[in-house]
Amino acid sequence: MNTPTDLSSYVRVLKLASTPSWEEFSQVAKIAGAGIALVGLLGFLIYTVMFYIPGGP
Repeated sequence: MNTPTDLSSYVRVLKLASTPSWEEFSQVAKIAGAGIALVGLLGFLIYTVMFYIPGGP
């Protein structure tokens, strides 16, 4: 493991990185929120089905 080479590659990546615009951030936040809501809904549906099946939780 060559530490100076690794550090220079990390610095190069950080120089290329930029702060997202508000529109880009908003779009990513909406997509992430929709994904979280979908997973929560799926978990709720599975729980509801298991609740009504005998021997459920």
